[in-house]
Amino acid sequence: MRQAALSGLMAVAMSTAAFAEDVSITTARGDVTLPANPETVAVYDMAALDSLTALGVVPTATIDQILVPELRDGVADAARVGTLFEPDLEALAGVGPDLTIVGGRSSTQLDAVSQVGTAIDMTFGDDLLASAEERIAAYGTLFDREDRAAEMIAQIDAGIEAAKSASAGKGDLLVVMTNGPKMAAYGADSRFGWIHEATGLPEAVEGVDRADHGQGISHEFIAEADPDWLVVIDRSAAIGEESQGAEQTLSSDLVAGTKAWSKGQVIYLDPAAAYISAGGFRALTGTLDRLTEAFAAAE
Repeated sequence: MRQAALSGLMAVAMSTAAFAEDVSITTARGDVTLPANPETVAVYDMAALDSLTALGVVPTATIDQILVPELRDGVADAARVGTLFEPDLEALAGVGPDLTIVGGRSSTQLDAVSQVGTAIDMTFGDDLLASAEERIAAYGTLFDREDRAAEMIAQIDAGIEAAKSASAGKGDLLVVMTNGPKMAAYGADSRFGWIHEATGLPEAVEGVDRADHGQGISHEFIAEADPDWLVVIDRSAAIGEESQGAEQTLSSDLVAGTKAWSKGQVIYLDPAAAYISAGGFRALTGTLDRLTEAFAAAE
């Protein structure tokens, strides 16, 4: 009798699985078809974690150390399954996720985590703003939360419009990332080029090397560029490394003589949001709000 009941339950489960709705979404590796509403999800990308939790999806598993403070509470009960660069496949197998999401820094681990089960790569393309919205739309479709996804996308669009309106006609800008005592500049074609797109402001220096780690620069470089605005990201602070801060690194008579510094037009972005979870919903809207606030306060 017990065996018959068990067989009946297995048949129902198999029937339900067989008729589970499939959805098609866009990933970094092309369109894929997946069963809708995966119940257990492991996330190895902080931008994805940001957007998923904002969407109301609570991951079952994620990385050992979350460097973005705003994201920690939402995954307090999630299993820990390694790092972005070294997934713990044994721990991941113990979770048995219906879906594993990688992206950005963890994208090279797609093949590894795929040994455990279905996995997708949600790395952004060159256009971060468009990719961020595309990923949110995909998550909305996958988890049957299209209405919430549409609200989130509309909020991003409104943030972009507000930033452009506040910055209109207010000169040019230079994006600088500090890493302890080192500095690098990023242009419109770089990983931080979306800041130029979102504000509509031109580069203070054209032709900056678009390498992932930026173009190494000096105080003389910034002085010669003489930007109207400096947008600054502190990598050391983002990764929790003890080192001198961005303001100390930038501080010099040469930089002090620039229009940006003398007018107080230096914008320090939230390090973790700008560097670790960039493109995630909260990271993106928070950065847009910070830019808008700074531009609106300028004369």
